[in-house]
Amino acid sequence: MAIPLVGKLSGEGIDTGAIIAFTGVAILIFAFIKLGVTQSTTVTLLFATSPLWLPYLTFWLFYEKWMDMVGIGFYYENGRTTLEIKLPPEVFKSPEAMETVIAQIYSVNSPDNLWQTYIDGKRPLPVSFELVSRGGEVKFYVNLPTKKVKELFKVNLYSQYPGVEISELAIDYTAEIPSDLKGYTAMTVRMGKKKDSVYPIKTYTEFGLDKLPKEEEKLDPMTPMLEALGSLKSHEQLWIQIIVTPHRERNFKNGQLQYQSTWEKPARAAIDKIMQRDGKTKIGLPELEGAPRLTPGERTNIEAIEKNLEKYAFETAIRFIYIVPDGKFNGDRIALFIRTFSQWDVQGRNQIGVRWRTDFNYMMFSDPFRTKVPALKRQEVKYYKMRLYAPRTGADTPKIFTSAELATMYHLPGKVALTPSLQRVTSTRSEAPSNLPVGEYTL
Repeated sequence: MAIPLVGKLSGEGIDTGAIIAFTGVAILIFAFIKLGVTQSTTVTLLFATSPLWLPYLTFWLFYEKWMDMVGIGFYYENGRTTLEIKLPPEVFKSPEAMETVIAQIYSVNSPDNLWQTYIDGKRPLPVSFELVSRGGEVKFYVNLPTKKVKELFKVNLYSQYPGVEISELAIDYTAEIPSDLKGYTAMTVRMGKKKDSVYPIKTYTEFGLDKLPKEEEKLDPMTPMLEALGSLKSHEQLWIQIIVTPHRERNFKNGQLQYQSTWEKPARAAIDKIMQRDGKTKIGLPELEGAPRLTPGERTNIEAIEKNLEKYAFETAIRFIYIVPDGKFNGDRIALFIRTFSQWDVQGRNQIGVRWRTDFNYMMFSDPFRTKVPALKRQEVKYYKMRLYAPRTGADTPKIFTSAELATMYHLPGKVALTPSLQRVTSTRSEAPSNLPVGEYTL
């Protein structure tokens, strides 16, 4: 359910049902008038037929408002906490360790019955994985719901990375920048998959990181991004945010009136399309003279899709914000950070590219009075601070990323990442706190 991503905590972005209901009544009145029915008779007929249309109209008027109210209540009742993660001096694990951590948050806060859905407003809440550079000082952050999720995440991260150090921020790091951006210039770039979500990006297994190569032999795809973050000047800041919400089937149990299946069906349809076979019978074109019909690239794509289907899926929104004092904006930084996302591209399968940005190609027509862009920039900073995501265009809607894809983009790198300003724990070994709550955070 992508509810928190779009800033609406019900099932829909707009009250489509109410619009349909009002439109239906309007059409009914118009039809009566065109048929020559008098106004008094029209009113009488409307009252006479009200048992048919009034309950439907009333339901649509109040349903989404109610779901918004209980959903927002649940969202704020859980609270939000920002954790700072200091890397261990040495990381001998593959990104699979982070994948395990990410997978553990999949089922948290999922409603178990209709009461939890419609009265308690219970639903999966977003988790934001963040990479931040302030003046070239690079830090890892995670912003997540305080109840259940926070402690569950800490327990699992400690279990996978025993030498890690986790601390809660009393004041969120974003508070240093005013929401009105007074004295600052900012630019937001939203990133996402260019093709359909079913086609995965390059994951850590394709980089060979699952085989735990020697540190000097590692090819960690996060390294270019970390180096770029570490290269910022003292007056520059760049915030990278990956907001994830468990991807679920949408149905009445989960507060949705409009049914939507999971991504598994379109993923299998994509495989059938590549193989040129019938989706029901699984019968395709025969092999030609003993030669394989599929190219090596097609076989690789099919294998990648099938492996991805085994993973937990999350509705994912990605953006970064470049912030500097007024008069010090460096546009070259934007192009540099866009290129750092290319590490995960696979030509012929999927790529991560720009989906939207806070500027326009044709300012004269798009923003003639020069007021729209500044307002959008302020709004993006506000949304970032709130960990909310409102799609700007159809291409900007959250895409499906699996736990493996997310772990590839966000994990704790080893010493192959030599960024001097990347904070690590100074001691060689530390243990998880002995008083961490365990047991009550079951999935």
